[in-house]
Amino acid sequence: MSQVEESVEVDVPVRTAYDQWTQFETFPRFMDGVERIEQRTNTMTHWVTKIGGVEREFDAEITEQIPDERVAWTTLGGEVKQAGVVTFHRLSDSSCKVMLQLEYDPDGFAENVGDKLGFVKRQVTGDLKRFKKYIEERGHETGAWRGQV
Repeated sequence: MSQVEESVEVDVPVRTAYDQWTQFETFPRFMDGVERIEQRTNTMTHWVTKIGGVEREFDAEITEQIPDERVAWTTLGGEVKQAGVVTFHRLSDSSCKVMLQLEYDPDGFAENVGDKLGFVKRQVTGDLKRFKKYIEERGHETGAWRGQV
């Protein structure tokens, strides 16, 4: 298994950043390679990705969700094997740090080469920067789910 850990400081309150992160269906707006996400239940999402010309579909289960603190997930079955957690850290009344930790298992020669070349790390860094831009430009979340898992 490979691991990536990245973070970004965001100029919105922690609640705003957290609430936006719970809106999984908006991820294609700031995550490269994510074509579509369907929120099927409070804890189940279905993903369609296309990275490097390879399209994949998989389900991910939210295993832990604590408002304004963390969202953790793991994929279920299939070719894509990953687990991760996003944590939210208050820096001030108007800013926070969003930290993403991802553990994944590259599949096949191309993904293993990409992993060794740091592709996933660059992808995560870019996605977090785009999330920062997305939420800061909006100034408010598009919705929220405040439940706990």
